[in-house]
Amino acid sequence: MKFFIDTASIEEIKEIDSWGILSGVTTNPSLIAKEGRVFEDVVKEISEIVDGPISAEVTASECDEIVKQARLLAKISDNIVVKIPITIEGLKAIKILSKENIKVNATLIFSVNQAILAARAGAKYVSPFIGRLDDIGYDGMILIQELSSVFKNYNIDTEIIAASIRNTEHIHKCLLTGADIATIPYKVFVQMIKHPLTDSGIERFLSDFKDVKSKGGF
Repeated sequence: MKFFIDTASIEEIKEIDSWGILSGVTTNPSLIAKEGRVFEDVVKEISEIVDGPISAEVTASECDEIVKQARLLAKISDNIVVKIPITIEGLKAIKILSKENIKVNATLIFSVNQAILAARAGAKYVSPFIGRLDDIGYDGMILIQELSSVFKNYNIDTEIIAASIRNTEHIHKCLLTGADIATIPYKVFVQMIKHPLTDSGIERFLSDFKDVKSKGGF
């Protein structure tokens, strides 16, 4: 499973990229609005930091305008992926853009039906929002498991991006249920690497080693 970061913060992207584990970035209008900068400038800078797919979302709702915005986004960098919400107009746009070799991430997916329609229209990625499903009392991981099974059964190449990740347990379950990618907030990345037994182990090793003689360098 590949790891993307879900943010528009340049500082957060640079930090996680420095860990050597980052494969891509997802953004959305809300995340970019938090940065208080020009939209295109943020997307361009992100694309220059990370070599992998950079998802940037359209704000239009009609097919013609979605396609227009998507083409503009695609011109920013070769690694831009256009995020399009799953609607009838969005499906029409996905069909057009896929024929132009513009990669699309169909977002705000909450059902297998939505995902299979997006995949058949030509989406490169689908993004089921597992945290938001949890919020309404549905186990979001069931959707990941079902999508993984359906896509394998029908040899669908569209990749599943587990989105709306809220905690490390979501990551653990995504690994077990077959998500291709998890797009993760910065704070959850930090939580992933933490464990109290690791912290106590380091503390113990350093305490035991403090009186050890060394020829230098330790």
